[in-house]
Amino acid sequence: MFIFFAGKNCLAQTEIYRSEHDDVPYYFGATFGYNSSSLKATKSSKFIQDDSVLVALPGSSGGVSIGLLATGRLSDHWQVCFNPQVIIGSARYFTYTLKNPAPGEPVNQTKVLPAMIVSFPLHFKFNSDRIDNFRVYLLGGIKYDIHFASNASDANTGTDIKFKAHDFGIEGGIGFNFFFPYFTLSPELKFSNGLTDLLQRDPTVKYSSVFDKIQTRMIMFSLHFEY
Repeated sequence: MFIFFAGKNCLAQTEIYRSEHDDVPYYFGATFGYNSSSLKATKSSKFIQDDSVLVALPGSSGGVSIGLLATGRLSDHWQVCFNPQVIIGSARYFTYTLKNPAPGEPVNQTKVLPAMIVSFPLHFKFNSDRIDNFRVYLLGGIKYDIHFASNASDANTGTDIKFKAHDFGIEGGIGFNFFFPYFTLSPELKFSNGLTDLLQRDPTVKYSSVFDKIQTRMIMFSLHFEY
């Protein structure tokens, strides 16, 4: 009986941090993250008709991101968030196997396009009810990306693949709010699908003409520090 009342008393004494935080109209924060970026490629008819390229596969790579976070209150459970970020890394690359390489040209090749992306996501968040200093949320929205390194003069050295500089896509994910006395820590897992065909296709170049369409895919893990 003593243990029961002691445990009940301990639970009753749980301190709720930043209880007024959800009532403010807006607040800001910072974002640090890691992502795994890949490409969804659709082969063109030329890949089937012309066997000069036997294998053409896009690869995936990781990168880091840093950004700012602005959140506005819409209701007790709904928020809108603007989370501009700079994504460094996430290089795009392709591996090729050639049937009849030119003299001095290797059979197996890797073409790399370095990437630096500035991303502008706009999300709507649905928050669960708060349980002490913990809460779950779901998010979904759109993004606009600028690929600064896609067509830089030094980005295509040794490759004939070029990407468009602008991308538009949709995103969705889940996150968790952990409330502390002076800030809120929010780990978040997000999935991103690009809707734009990024490929600047050149039918005269074998490395480019084997693809009909290329779109981006990304999985992002972020840590938001909200104040």
